[in-house]
Amino acid sequence: MARKNLLKGLMDAPTAPPADEAPARVDVAKPRYGSGAIGAVSQSISDLKSRAVQEIDPRMIDQGGLQDRLEENAGLAELIESIREYGQQVPVLLRPNPNDGERFQVVYGRRRVAALRELGQPVKALIRVLDDRAVILAQGQENTARRDLSFIEKVNFARQMQDMGYDRKVICDALHVDKTLISRMLSVSDRIPEVLIKAIGAAPSVGRDRWLKLADLLPAVQAQRAVDAAHGDTSDERFEAVLIALTPRKPPAPRSDVPLRAADGTALGQMRRSGTKAVLTLNTKTAKGFEDWLAENISELHHRWKTGRDE
Repeated sequence: MARKNLLKGLMDAPTAPPADEAPARVDVAKPRYGSGAIGAVSQSISDLKSRAVQEIDPRMIDQGGLQDRLEENAGLAELIESIREYGQQVPVLLRPNPNDGERFQVVYGRRRVAALRELGQPVKALIRVLDDRAVILAQGQENTARRDLSFIEKVNFARQMQDMGYDRKVICDALHVDKTLISRMLSVSDRIPEVLIKAIGAAPSVGRDRWLKLADLLPAVQAQRAVDAAHGDTSDERFEAVLIALTPRKPPAPRSDVPLRAADGTALGQMRRSGTKAVLTLNTKTAKGFEDWLAENISELHHRWKTGRDE
C-alpha cells in the first residue's frame, strides 16, 4: 500500500487555476536524491514530472533565450485563430525564471505563448531546469527542427551567440550546421549591420548567396543609405529594394542616328543605334512601298550580305 500511495496522483492531468486566482507555483527545483531505493524512486518521480505537460498562466511567463525571429508578430493572427479553433496542439518549453522563482521563462514557443496570452488561455508547457547554455542549445535545435527560420534569422541567432561569448562548436550544435556554414553566416553578420537586418526583416525567400551579394555591395556605401532604401510591404520586397538601390547602374549606351536616303538623295528615314539594338524607321510617304518590299526580301538580302562577307 505504501508503494501505491507514493505513486498516487503522478499521472493525474494538471488543472489550470481559476482566472480570478493567482496561479500556483510549480515546484520544478532539482531534487536531492538519496542513495538506494528511495533515491531511485525520487529520481523517477522527478523524471515523470519533467515529462508531464502542465498548464501555466501566460501572465506568469517572461521572455527568455535569444531573439530567433526578426518579425515576432508575423503570422500571429493566423496562429491565434488556429488555436482558437483547434486548441494548442504542441506544448512549449519553459524554465523557472532564475530571477524570480514564482515565474517562468520561454525556452521555445514564444508565438504560441503570445497567442494564448491574447486568447486568455493557459499555456500547455513542459518545464525543465536549464542553465543559459542549455536554453540556447534547446532553442536553436528546436528552431532547426521546425525549418521555418529564414537564413538571415539563423545568422542573427548565431551573431547573438557569438556576442555572448559562445565558441563555434556550441553555435554549430545549437543550429545543427557545420563550421564552414557557421563561418559564412558569421561573415554575413559581421558585414551587414544589425540595424539593416532589422530594417529588412526575415526575407524568407532570400537565401545565403543573395545575402552575401548584398554584403559585398555594402563596403562601398554608407549603411544608412541602405537602411533608407528598405521600403516595401514585405521583408522580401524590402530586401529587393535595398539590393537594387546598392547595385551600381551601368551608364546608358550612347545613341546615334544614321539617316537613310534613296539613290536620288530622298530621305527615307533613319537607323537609331542604342546598345545592342539598331532600329530602322522608314517614312511611308517618301518610301512609297519600299518598306513592304524590304520586309518581303529581308531574308534574301541578308543571305547576299552574308555570302559576300564570307568570300
